[in-house]
Amino acid sequence: MASLKDIKIKITGIKKTEQITKAMNMVAAAKLRGAQARMEEFRPYADKFASVMGDLSGTADPNVFPLMEEREVKKVLLLVVTSDRGLCGAFNANIINASEKFLQSQRDAGKDVLVGCIGRKGYGYFSRQGVEIPLHITDVMGDIQMQDARKAGQQLSKLFLDGEVDEVDYIYGRFINVVTQKPTIKKLLPISATGLEEIEKAEEEGPKAAYIYEPEPEEILNQLMPMYINVQIMAAMLETGASEQAARMTAMDNASRACKDMIESLTLAYNKARQAAITTELMDIVGGAEALKG
Repeated sequence: MASLKDIKIKITGIKKTEQITKAMNMVAAAKLRGAQARMEEFRPYADKFASVMGDLSGTADPNVFPLMEEREVKKVLLLVVTSDRGLCGAFNANIINASEKFLQSQRDAGKDVLVGCIGRKGYGYFSRQGVEIPLHITDVMGDIQMQDARKAGQQLSKLFLDGEVDEVDYIYGRFINVVTQKPTIKKLLPISATGLEEIEKAEEEGPKAAYIYEPEPEEILNQLMPMYINVQIMAAMLETGASEQAARMTAMDNASRACKDMIESLTLAYNKARQAAITTELMDIVGGAEALKG
């Protein structure tokens, strides 16, 4: 059995750990409010953008727009959006595991795979796997800005237009609620009129408005397509940012509870050890007294 001093040192150490996890839980809760607000404000914009793009691209000729060019898929790039920091439970691991399954399915289909990374956790993992990473952006998830999404969008568009990749997909942590964050994979390039129509139908509520475009839809599409890519990446970053804080809040809450359970268990062990020590001392005293009487 551990000595009373050892048990007391363990209890003190765990209490300090509990203070840290409680503080991190409160910080994550405060950050979550801001991250969730930004995400919820951006969602309608991203959805409406996709809806307008679906309306415009419905009659467009894919052969006219390079970003809509459908070709034989030999190389696939997966953009993995993770957090820069850890201590958020299995959040990043779930995204990475889902990414690995997707990449393996592409390899099994005879395709070459590349990975792009936004966030240090994903980049740290895939850089150790020997996967080709033509794009990585780190240390941006703490303060998500459109310029970072634009930078990623421009690099991905260039890779696609130069023929270095034939398809670009992206995976991120979709925020469902504070308890649930789901790794979600979507196609980014080539921009598909069919895919946009499906998004439009999913988001459509009530009667559909009729639009009059000036200039012609084709000219507008040329301007909107790069913006659409940036908006989708920005939405994925905001979703992942909010999911990260929710996952960290849950993880720190679980850690605090585990610390509390350990403290209770160690306190019980401490009391038992102390009681045993007192009993032993009393027996020695009684034994000594009996010896003196004899």
